[in-house]
Amino acid sequence: MIFEQIATGGCQSYLLACQDTQAAVLIDPELSRIDLYRGLCAKHGVSIKYVIDTHTHADHFSASKELGKALGAPVVMHRLAPAPYADLRLDDGDMLIAGGLRLKALHTPGHTRDSMSLVMDDRVFTGDTLLIGGTGRTDLPTGDPHELYDSLFEGLLRLPPEMLVFPAHDYKGRSHSTIGAEIEGNPRLQKTDRAEFVAMMQALDLAAPTHLTEALRTNMSGGKTVAQLLSEAAAKVPFMSMAELNERLGGNRRDLVILDLREKDAFEAGHVPGARHLPRGQLELRVNSELPDPTVRILTYCEFGKISTLAAATLRELGYGRAVALDGGMTAWREAEFPLER
Repeated sequence: MIFEQIATGGCQSYLLACQDTQAAVLIDPELSRIDLYRGLCAKHGVSIKYVIDTHTHADHFSASKELGKALGAPVVMHRLAPAPYADLRLDDGDMLIAGGLRLKALHTPGHTRDSMSLVMDDRVFTGDTLLIGGTGRTDLPTGDPHELYDSLFEGLLRLPPEMLVFPAHDYKGRSHSTIGAEIEGNPRLQKTDRAEFVAMMQALDLAAPTHLTEALRTNMSGGKTVAQLLSEAAAKVPFMSMAELNERLGGNRRDLVILDLREKDAFEAGHVPGARHLPRGQLELRVNSELPDPTVRILTYCEFGKISTLAAATLRELGYGRAVALDGGMTAWREAEFPLER
């Protein structure tokens, strides 16, 4: 078997492939590593047959939807997963076959309602149900400490002690463990009484994941992340450097309309000389009256360079084919000590 473990911060994803058939599966892929997954597939000459999420992730952005669409591979999740883009939904005991690979789904709710583990002959991919030296938290949406207790003590911990454990997360640089090692040394598994285990889980005071709201929104709905929107917009527009804009200031500038997209107070406190004020929230409503000539060259800028990128992409979609965005924003403009007008 071809086996690659890919760490992204504390997130762990896995590429498994049958050497005889080159059929592969990808487990818990992370959105920022799509190019790496493609590179590994090319390196090993394998073809992904299934893209699998062990559960609805709350701490990273799943790449399953994008990879499934790009590779023509079904996205696999448990049948209780809310994601509308899941193509193949598994029940407890269902098995996936990819060449010589056999992966059996074991429903292991508790961290989330749709959590499942994937069991092979010598290893189990436990998602966030069982971690190395820990367990998944139960205080996020659809988490339940009673269900986690059952998933652990009535499910995963009954697997052979020598079975390798590969979780979806580990923040200490560890790659894997075994069922036996976790039974013996995992602090949370020493609470074998249900009431004590539940009380322990309910007493945990854990910080919320950094991208909790956005990750749940995108992973549950199949919507886009803010970073995706910005990346897609940036791919549609050219940029102008601050030095280039500075050189173009003054003189006859009728060939360049400079739009400041910030709110009124920010504009009045200091703006690029000669800039016209058009708040981003009013762009579509005022564009016809403010910019009657679609052939004019337009430069957009904002405070940090993100809103201006989105606005320039919108202008191009509206027919202003010469719209560009400033590479940077007013914060960088001020730091570079370029001229300001008040």
